[in-house]
Amino acid sequence: MQPADTRASVPAPDASAANPPHDDRHRPGQRAFRRANLALFAAGVATFVLLYSTQGLLPILSADLDLTPGQASWTASAATLGLALALLPASALSDRYGRTAVMTASVLAASALALALPFAPDLTTLVVLRVLQGAALAGLPATAMAYLAEEVHPSALASAMGLYVAGNSIGGMGGRLLSGWTAAALGWRWGLAAAAALALLAALAFRLLIPAARHFTPAPVDARALARTVGRHLRNPLLVRLYALGLLFMAVFGAVYNTVGYRLIAAPFRLPESVAASIFVVYLVGTGTSAAAGRLSARLGRRGALYVSIGVTAAGLLLSLTDSLACALLGLVLITAGFFAGHATASSAVGRTATEGRAQASALYLIAYYLGNSLGGTLGADAYHTTGWPGAATVGLTAMTLAAAVTLYATHRAHAAARQAVPVIR
Repeated sequence: MQPADTRASVPAPDASAANPPHDDRHRPGQRAFRRANLALFAAGVATFVLLYSTQGLLPILSADLDLTPGQASWTASAATLGLALALLPASALSDRYGRTAVMTASVLAASALALALPFAPDLTTLVVLRVLQGAALAGLPATAMAYLAEEVHPSALASAMGLYVAGNSIGGMGGRLLSGWTAAALGWRWGLAAAAALALLAALAFRLLIPAARHFTPAPVDARALARTVGRHLRNPLLVRLYALGLLFMAVFGAVYNTVGYRLIAAPFRLPESVAASIFVVYLVGTGTSAAAGRLSARLGRRGALYVSIGVTAAGLLLSLTDSLACALLGLVLITAGFFAGHATASSAVGRTATEGRAQASALYLIAYYLGNSLGGTLGADAYHTTGWPGAATVGLTAMTLAAAVTLYATHRAHAAARQAVPVIR
């Protein structure tokens, strides 16, 4: 009797296991990866050139249109307000119609509106156009991260995100500098025209470079599901505290940067307008402190990093109260460093805290963040008009006092929870 053939009892190799599906997401070294990186860098430049194009020329707007700092600041606050209000709808539209379609429509519509800004006949028209421009821009920050997460291989995602954020930083600084310098030489209308031209070039570069999305799956817009997800996030005490911190840190940034130009051209400093506009170079401090925030959190914990950020920002505000130009500039450096470290700490904690609906959790943080810019920028400018720089600094110090209170409350809650978790020895 021949022995049974046991080969039939051995399972056949799984072809799908032997040949796993090929991951065709973009990787370093590939042409599509370079194009995606450059496209999102250009998109970041365009977005933040447009978003902050009026902040560098507020004193010139005040002088030309006979506006108070508070009135002029609305040209900056209106754009961030429009952006904040449109973030959630824009993220829902990108789920339905696609990342590249929404980003392209967003950046081109905002650039087209920018071309109309220099022809605004009065403040009201300018503010309305800025609200519309901010709303149009919402499609990029609401969608860019999702596009990269879907199309770029996880091993290269951090570097791709970093380049996108670098585009944001360079655009934010470049928009302020370009419009401010041009306005100082030729007037605010030419300043806005210069920013519009730069943004349009960046927008066209984005459209030409962006690779088509290959991993996007359309999903219907479910308003009820979106509302339920948002409601769950707003009932999460930790997320709410993080949103509050984003708002408060950005309120300081808006109050300071909407008014520092006025202070530098006034007594006792009396700097030329072109030199005062150059102060936005300090914005580059944020690139280093944003990266350092991760190391600070690893060493001190999230709340420890927040306490340091709050302390550095408050110290900068106090130092800026002196009439020494060197101290005022050093104070501005500290304010900027503290703001970026606090923002990086709070925003990164949002993604780790939200276990579901991370896109909506991040969108809510950005909404609070940009509302803080609008609120702080307007309150700071009004306070400056009433009492000078001490008024603007007081708005910032009040925001940091509230941020410290939020963080102290979180520390108290954490200690109380730790005490309850310790077993009682009888």
